[in-house]
Amino acid sequence: MKHWIEAARVRTLPLSVSGILVGSFYAMSQGIFNWKIVILALSTTLGLQILSNFANDYGDGVKGTDNEDRIGPKRAIQSGLITPGEMRYAIFITAFLTLVSAMLLIYVSFKGKYFLYSIIFFVLGILAIASAIRYTVGKNPYGYRGLGDVFVFTFFGLVSTFGVYFMFSKQIDWLLFLPATAIGLLSVGVLNLNNMRDEESDRKSGKNTIVVKNGGAWAKKYHYFLIVSAMVLMLAFALIFDFSYRDPNPGRFNFDLYFFLIAYFPIIAHLKRVAKNKEHKLLDPELKKLALSTFLLSVLLSLSLIYLLSDFLIFYTN
Repeated sequence: MKHWIEAARVRTLPLSVSGILVGSFYAMSQGIFNWKIVILALSTTLGLQILSNFANDYGDGVKGTDNEDRIGPKRAIQSGLITPGEMRYAIFITAFLTLVSAMLLIYVSFKGKYFLYSIIFFVLGILAIASAIRYTVGKNPYGYRGLGDVFVFTFFGLVSTFGVYFMFSKQIDWLLFLPATAIGLLSVGVLNLNNMRDEESDRKSGKNTIVVKNGGAWAKKYHYFLIVSAMVLMLAFALIFDFSYRDPNPGRFNFDLYFFLIAYFPIIAHLKRVAKNKEHKLLDPELKKLALSTFLLSVLLSLSLIYLLSDFLIFYTN
């Protein structure tokens, strides 16, 4: 069990649920909520992340990408703790359970009343599962062609945040595009760190990530762009939301809404460490730090949205 937990790469899991939290509690700030949708959305997203981690372990393991040149912690197949056959079985089981969770989520959200929406989200679920597997598995995996960033941004940013909100509201709120994009960019930032750390071993094994294609110096600038853009977008969301919020005390500055700025301190510290970094192996701890900072950011923003809603309701019920 210990080896399977390690293969699931628990440190990546908080990052994957960030979009779900923001989308769900943004819906709650509008008085729309259903705990069944939240629980099933979380289980589906966690399933996709674990599936992606298993598939990544398998794909890089059988291709020989995970070798003695790799800087990060040894993977399960690379170390011989889990056989390729066992990992294939785990991938199948995880994909099946994730699909079941996705179908239950669709049923609870739409309950047969919105057939077209159900079909669209079912197709999205199939694409997400297929994309999680095809990242490193198969003859021509897209992760070996520098397209992993697109998958992460799309599914762990836009789809998770917009998708769960749509399941609550049955409509699109374009203001949510700002935090959804921010979370997507931060998620890509974690992947970019991973690719920066593994640049040399990936280049030797023919894994042409976007970092391998453009080089380490470019990757650093790209990283700054991802993280700083995410911070700007999240702040822009708070400002616009604050302007449009029906505050029972007009003219009051809602400090509570900006509580999430606390998460900017570890993110800024992370950027400084990346800027000074000259050894790829020292980037490995930064993956966990950025993932947890993104999770903290989403939690604090979600709590602020809930607090503002409760403040609004208390004022008008009294």
